[in-house]
Amino acid sequence: MKKFAVIVAGGSGSRMNNNIPKQFLNLQGKPVLFYTLKTFLQAYEDLTIILVLPEEHIRVGQAVIDAYFDYTRIQIAIGGPTRFHSVQNGLKLISEESIVFVHDAVRCMASVGLVRRCYEEALEKGSAIPVIGCKDSIRWISETGNEALERENIKMVQTPQTFHSKLILPAYRIDFKDKFTDESSVIEAYGLTVHLIPGEENNIKITRPVDLIIAEYLLSTN
Repeated sequence: MKKFAVIVAGGSGSRMNNNIPKQFLNLQGKPVLFYTLKTFLQAYEDLTIILVLPEEHIRVGQAVIDAYFDYTRIQIAIGGPTRFHSVQNGLKLISEESIVFVHDAVRCMASVGLVRRCYEEALEKGSAIPVIGCKDSIRWISETGNEALERENIKMVQTPQTFHSKLILPAYRIDFKDKFTDESSVIEAYGLTVHLIPGEENNIKITRPVDLIIAEYLLSTN
């Protein structure tokens, strides 16, 4: 089945104390975005990437594509005011039945194996949401106080969140709500359930300077 990966690259460098958007920061001589795009292109030869960028960053994003990749496999869409709207804009370029990955551009350490597992599970179950366990103690804070939660029942959600096009395309036609923090929350608001699969500990998201150091180490040990 045809495969599309909507790569959302709307982040800024604010938490990195840097004016350069996180997806363009240097990681072993190449931009963070390079590693993300490379993984998906290596996973499947018939996969097309839809790279969603803020309008002001399209020129830089195109330069990354031109420098390292076959431009015929990568399309660019303009981002929106929220993640929901950015994903929505990317999905507008998909019209055929397919499996659709939605991935954070700054999760540059996701493996080819994870991408393929997400595809196989979504093909069978309709969706595949990679998650990992929570190592810390968790407390729920309410107006009346706080209480401990069973961390075995808490999962940390990653990307790529992967769906059959018959689910995600109609789901993203609903109106935006503030509670939409990721794609699975949109699918659930549409009235569907999602299927969780094991994620990867190394599938980190580059949000702070220390994350870049960790990614450098992981790349050097692969």
